[in-house]
Amino acid sequence: MGERKEHQQLLEGAIATEGEAHRALLAGDVEAAAEGMRATADLYRESWEAAPPRSFGRLVGMLKAAVIAGAAGDAAAYARRELPEDSADSPASWYALGLAALIEGDDDVAARAADAMEEGSEAFGRAARAMRALANRDRDGYSDAVAAIVADFESRDAHLTGVAIADTALMFERLAEQREMAARPQSQVLPSI
Repeated sequence: MGERKEHQQLLEGAIATEGEAHRALLAGDVEAAAEGMRATADLYRESWEAAPPRSFGRLVGMLKAAVIAGAAGDAAAYARRELPEDSADSPASWYALGLAALIEGDDDVAARAADAMEEGSEAFGRAARAMRALANRDRDGYSDAVAAIVADFESRDAHLTGVAIADTALMFERLAEQREMAARPQSQVLPSI
């Protein structure tokens, strides 16, 4: 199997596995969802290792899945080894670094990452505002930021995994819960668990 083909198959496997986990989440099957999200994180990590350089979205996918699964510590340490702070130079690389920093409680790095993410798309900007608010322990700012993320997912016609779920908001909510800052937005694109 060629290198390009292998990393692409791993990425497609991660997305398919993530979709199944999302379905389990929305159905209220927490155990199956957590197992599926752990498998998703592993597949994103494998795809990162096989992919061409600068495929930072795969690290973001790995971290997001690990956070939702409740098993983010090892993923964060791995991401920080793979992506030292001085090598982050794009919104996607800063997103991965910022998530890893938030997971590890390194709020200074997370806030710097959020600032750098603002140079990206509107989606990066929404995620950056949630990340910055969590890093700064800004409860109102976080509530507004996660509401904007949910509203964006509600307005989408298509979702990466084929499942209408605001997984970015869910990830930030899991991180917010650890800081006693959860906003608990209600939406048809969020599980009721």
